[in-house]
Order: sequence, then C-alpha cells, then structure tokens
Amino acid sequence: MKITKVKGFSGEVTVPGDKSISHRSIMLGSLAKGTTEVYGFLQGADCLSSIDCFRKMGVEIENNGTLVTIKGRGLRGLMAPSDTLDVGNSGTTTRLMSGILVAQNFTSRVNGDASIQKRPMKRIMTPLSMMGADITSELGNDCAPLIIKGKELKGIHYDSPVASAQVKSAILFAGLYADGETSVTEPVVSRNHTELMFEEFGVDVRCEGKTAIVKPTNELFAKKVEVPGDISSAAYFIVAGLITPNSCITIKNVGINPTRDGIIKVCQAMGADITVEKTSGDIGEPTADITVRTSSLKGCVVGGDIIPTLIDEIPAIAILACFAEGETIIKDAAELKVKESNRIDVMVNNLKAMGADIEATEDGMIIRGGKTLYGATIDSKLDHRIAMSFAVAAMNAEGETEIVGAECVDISYPDFYGDMRKLVLN
Repeated sequence: MKITKVKGFSGEVTVPGDKSISHRSIMLGSLAKGTTEVYGFLQGADCLSSIDCFRKMGVEIENNGTLVTIKGRGLRGLMAPSDTLDVGNSGTTTRLMSGILVAQNFTSRVNGDASIQKRPMKRIMTPLSMMGADITSELGNDCAPLIIKGKELKGIHYDSPVASAQVKSAILFAGLYADGETSVTEPVVSRNHTELMFEEFGVDVRCEGKTAIVKPTNELFAKKVEVPGDISSAAYFIVAGLITPNSCITIKNVGINPTRDGIIKVCQAMGADITVEKTSGDIGEPTADITVRTSSLKGCVVGGDIIPTLIDEIPAIAILACFAEGETIIKDAAELKVKESNRIDVMVNNLKAMGADIEATEDGMIIRGGKTLYGATIDSKLDHRIAMSFAVAAMNAEGETEIVGAECVDISYPDFYGDMRKLVLN
C-alpha cells in the first residue's frame, strides 16, 4: 500500500470492539451455562481464531457481524477436537485457551502461524505445570505447537516475573478447575479484563493490590456482553489528530479501563489538546468519547508502572514522539521484543529510514523529535500495530511511503484504512 501526506483530519470515528474483551467473551461464553450474547465483538482475524477453536470443541457459536451468540456447554462440557486447534496469529487465544485446555478430559494440539511459532510460551507452561498440567512444546523450544493433556489441577500462588495479562489470565482460567484457591502476583498490575468478566459470569474472584485471586467453581452463568471500542485501535486516530495540521477527531465509545488508559496520560504529559468525555461510569468497563486536536507537543519519559497500561500503544507513541519538541525516552518496555514482531527494532529501523532521530535501547528507545519525516518503504513484518502506526506517520511525511504487508491490519482492524480515509480533509 502506498500513502502520501494529507492536509488534515476532521470528523468522528467509531473503532472496532476491544480485542481483549472479545477473546474473553468467547471463552467465558463457551464455558458458561446458557446463551451468551456479545454485542460489538471485534471481527478481526485474531478473535475469529478464538471462535474457530471453540467451535472445534463442540461449542455452537453464531456470528452475524453485529451480534455473536454463544450456546455454552458448561465448565466441563467441551469436547475433544478432532483436529489441531489453529490459533492463527493470536497470542491471546494461545495462552488463555491453554489455561482452559490443561483441565479438560482430553488431549489437544495447539498451533498457529509462523509468528506464533516463535513467541514464548514457557511463561505460561511454567505456572500451569506447577498446577499439575501436562503441557509441552512439540519441538522442545518452548513455543507452539503445544501438546496439552488434560489433568486434575491444584491451586497455587504464583509470583509472575512479568506483568502480563495473558500469563495472569491463563493461570486464573486454570484456577477455575483447581482443587483450591489460585492466586497470581505481578510486578505491576496488568490489564484486568479477565477479573472483571469472571465476576460478571459468577466467579468468586478478588484483587488485593498486585494479586488476583480466584476460587474454583462448578458453574458459570451466561451474560450479555457489551464490548467497548478498543483503545489500542483508537490510539492511531489519537496520534493522527494530534500531529497532523488542521485536525480535530472524535473517537466514540472507547474503553478507558484504568489498566489500559496509559496513552491518554502520555498525551496529557506531552501537552496534547485531548478531551475525554465519559459515556459510562467507573464500574466494570468505563467508556468515553475522546476528542483530539492538532497540538504542540513536548517530549517526556514513558516508563515504570505505566508501561503495562500502554504496551500495545508504544508503536503509536513512538510516532507521536517524532512530532514532539525535545527528547522522548521509552523504557522498561522489553516486552516489545516478544510481540508479533520485535517492535523495538522494527520501529527504530523503519523510523530511521524515514529520517527520524531515534535509537534503540535494551528496553525501549530514545526519540529526538522535530525532524522532518520522508517517505520510505516500510516492512511491517506482518505486525498489525506496526502497519497502522506507519500509516499515520506516512500521512505526515514528505513524499510517498509504501507499507509492505499492509493487509495485516485485518488481525485487529479490517476497516482501518477506509475509516482513516473518511476523515481526511480534501
């Protein structure tokens, strides 16, 4: 895809449903008693992989685009899949579903695309094995394909070395089947969608500081789920509205869960003209309409406890920093190395190609803003967040930019380019 500079943006956009919540709605709906209705489900490839996997385990799931209906089979009602459970490019499906599979009365094989086969799974294999799980890497490299033989599980306490909602959630899902209480303590609290949704579906779950605690249960109960707009998808419009001249964009009904809203805090620290108008309360998953206008930005330090609240938005924040005055330091973000791509290296190399003053560090990057960006050929590495970030950069760069693998946005936001084009000033 080739992209050139634009004059500005104006208008409103509604981004697709939150990816994290969409995944969890399929898993909890499948395990619940009764019919779960999910409104605003993300129709991206990753979330469709979750639907496909649970259909293979006997769950009846109807997806008409605006409403997903799940006829749950109960906590112990999943059936042995006749084929490999194909997770595609979805790390969330892989890790969370593994926490469910380790307790089933059958053996399953979990595999995905080339990217998934390189992503670290030892981080879930270790704690799940401590619970009594039989989960192994088929190739012995701690990556997918995974072979999972269902076992009886025991409750544990796990001190997680990483702040990862996927790790925490895998353990909490397994904890539903354990013989006693299961708890996970993180170095910093990661996104808490699992804990909030567990409570909605009738699970005895609580949080004490950095520790999430779940008690085993015999039954989950179907719920109606309203999925808010994904703040990770909203991030690209937030950045576009702030860095592009003559711009004002309103993103409607965005989830602003406090474990996910770090990008708003960073924008405010950089002096952004950003307005957050709440559309629902603080209980459960709060939402807001977010309006951004062209702003004079200044660099800042992004690190510490805020990182887990914006880890997926760092590529977009790196673009933002290129248009800010002074230096932006992103640190404590080594987790970026094990995403769909090594996002530190990919962002730094591609931004250098566009003329940015940027350097990689062991756990992040240093960006000295104010340099004019120029069109270049950008290799997305088939990473959706890289492709969308550089689409925004390209619309503010001199000349033409080509994004290789631009179609990978289908993973989380199939209509991204069309929605962005609708806002462009002619």
